[in-house]
Amino acid sequence: MRREIAIVVFPGFQLLDAAGPVAVFEMAERFRPDSYAISVLAPEGGVVRSSSGVCLAAEPLEARRFDTVIVAGGNLGQVEQNQERVMAWLRGEAWRRAAGVCSGAFFLAHAGLLDGRRATTHWAAAERFRQLYPQVRLDAERMFVRDGDLWTSAGISAGIDLALALVEDDLGPGIARRAAQQLVVHQRRHVGQSQYSVLVEQGGKTGRFGELIGWMRARLAEPMTVERLAERASMSPRNFARAFAAEIGATPAKVVEGLRLEAARVAVETSHLHLDHIAASTGFGDSSRMRRAFVRAFGTSPQSLRRSAGA
Repeated sequence: MRREIAIVVFPGFQLLDAAGPVAVFEMAERFRPDSYAISVLAPEGGVVRSSSGVCLAAEPLEARRFDTVIVAGGNLGQVEQNQERVMAWLRGEAWRRAAGVCSGAFFLAHAGLLDGRRATTHWAAAERFRQLYPQVRLDAERMFVRDGDLWTSAGISAGIDLALALVEDDLGPGIARRAAQQLVVHQRRHVGQSQYSVLVEQGGKTGRFGELIGWMRARLAEPMTVERLAERASMSPRNFARAFAAEIGATPAKVVEGLRLEAARVAVETSHLHLDHIAASTGFGDSSRMRRAFVRAFGTSPQSLRRSAGA
């Protein structure tokens, strides 16, 4: 079955929002020929300049039917300038499923498609999204969110994760895994992974807590109370908790659990260590607690994740 994919762009779009999914479908097509045909569309068609200055040739928006429509994101000012034309086309439902990458979610929301639905977008645009579309159940922590036939992803590179999930939905996990390997994506990030993990890696928006994050990562098996973290940061617990959340976008407790989950996930997928050993070394204490955390965050158990990874 050949699926028609439409990538919708507009002047000032973010190039990787479009190019990332295109590359994913290209790789999937290599492993399962005649699965996908890709078209690039834009409100006026023609040559469309991205925010980087690199251009794509696009067809005008038209009434033909597509299996999947993926709307790229970009600068919010440019998004809002182009919303009306794209919104009218989206409302025509010339698609089986639709997705918004990064601020591309604004197009779906503006068309009313996300009313009452769960969605995500880039963390930096989350507050603006909430103001404009309070009827959408925004979950700004997620890398991508699926709610029925509507999919949304966090910023930029998360569009690759979303596209890999679309391929998995169409062709199964084997083809999606091979596409990810061909793209040299070490491990496709799971739907449950938080996009704030990027800020964690950077130590926050300004890098203020970079040293502390490294210290935490090296001691995951030890207790990580707010008081202990605050002492390490030479701050009072109250000021630390407030400053940390402002920098990272998540509480210290949530970041600690995220670091433990990521370390445990890597160990589960890449080693043959006993699950009790992994749980103890990453701070979960025992495999039962680790399993509950995995199901809550990833929607699957450590055992299932290990089987999927072939470890």
